[in-house]
Amino acid sequence: MSTYSGHFRVWRGDADGGELKDYEVEVHDGEVVLDIIHRLQATQAGDLAVRWNCKAGKCGSCSAEVNGRPRLMCMTRMSVFSREETVTVTPMRTFPVVRDLVTDVSFNYQKALEVPSFVPPKGVAPGEYRMFQEDVERSQEFRKCIECFLCQDTCHVVRDHEENKKAFAGPRFLMRVAELDMHPLDAAEESGLDRKRSAQEDHGLGYCNITKCCTEVCPEHIKITDNALIPLKERAVDRKYDPLVWLGDKIRRRSGS
Repeated sequence: MSTYSGHFRVWRGDADGGELKDYEVEVHDGEVVLDIIHRLQATQAGDLAVRWNCKAGKCGSCSAEVNGRPRLMCMTRMSVFSREETVTVTPMRTFPVVRDLVTDVSFNYQKALEVPSFVPPKGVAPGEYRMFQEDVERSQEFRKCIECFLCQDTCHVVRDHEENKKAFAGPRFLMRVAELDMHPLDAAEESGLDRKRSAQEDHGLGYCNITKCCTEVCPEHIKITDNALIPLKERAVDRKYDPLVWLGDKIRRRSGS
């Protein structure tokens, strides 16, 4: 097994500020960036803060930015960089820094709470749900999400505009709205909840300009833009500008129903 001395720049600091610090760390064949961060902790920077758990690309904990690109450190192989290249590791830029590579991602959990959950159909007990296989497969793609929040981090709507965070749920949670809206058993409309309208008015769907940056960084290769956000936009537009829907809403308002 060959080894070499790798050049790394790691962001060190907290909410009050910080800076990039240079390190020389031993690199072995087959290792990933998280291995190097662990070795750095063990040999040179015992107080380096980093969040991780499974080291298998399934928990989403070790999200960071490697050479400016949002990635899972445990799934970023050192072999993609040349031996002479300086590898820069920084915390996710969109979220407040807690310390070093650890960020405060509570924004995402707040947005999750704002998405109304699945509404089961009346008169159908759990275990009696029946769906076509194609509907199962369509929503199954979105359930692969490991909530690493890399899509949230790279979305420029909140990455470059802090003021948008109150009005914009971000791709991960707009994908959740889309999943529920296309679910054939979701009875939200019967309870008075229009998910398409809510996507626009409550979750900021209109802010998304489908640049596909969220799809590009997804470690689960979910087609967030093509299979969730664009179809949701199309359904929302159809709902808003359909003349029959407009007429029905107007009649209901006049009758007070």
